[in-house]
Amino acid sequence: MKKAGIVVAALLCVALVCGGFYYLKNRPSGIDKEENLTEVQKIITRDLDQQYPPTPREVVKFYNRIIMSYYGEDYSDDEFEALADQALRLFDDELAANNPKREYMAAIHKEVENYASRKRSITKANVCDSRDVIYLEDPDNGDDIAYVTVSYFVKEDNAYDKTYQQYVLRKSDTGEWKILTYYQIEANESEEEDD
Repeated sequence: MKKAGIVVAALLCVALVCGGFYYLKNRPSGIDKEENLTEVQKIITRDLDQQYPPTPREVVKFYNRIIMSYYGEDYSDDEFEALADQALRLFDDELAANNPKREYMAAIHKEVENYASRKRSITKANVCDSRDVIYLEDPDNGDDIAYVTVSYFVKEDNAYDKTYQQYVLRKSDTGEWKILTYYQIEANESEEEDD
């Protein structure tokens, strides 16, 4: 009887040691690694093949993280190119075709320099609520279309301005929402009343 108790205790100790080792080996360490990354690194290491934003609003939110990084973060030339790659991955084929990578990067670089020379910065980007996203079907070809509005707070010297951008997204054949176009709009009346 005494030997059986010792054997059971020994097996329990071995099981605890093995279980502890298994836990340490397989614990979610990505959380620890993610905390040490800069915002730029978090954006460029996101695998959009595995973690593509599921809704039009989330696509625009991720795109705005890229925009905010262009204007407000420090990055290397390689990181800038990786940011551009991530942005282009969010573009619909039509928009991507009109923005070849080198031209897109040159335009962004020029705009960032322009902002810096004017002491201008985007301090905040607010994407509309999910309930405010407008979904339509294109009557010409049946494509699913979504409209997402973003407001930007821009600081220039000591003055602040608020601008609005309308993003139009189209659902791709693979079910991903892609940015088809975007353009500046005026504030709608309800937002002006809230201010």
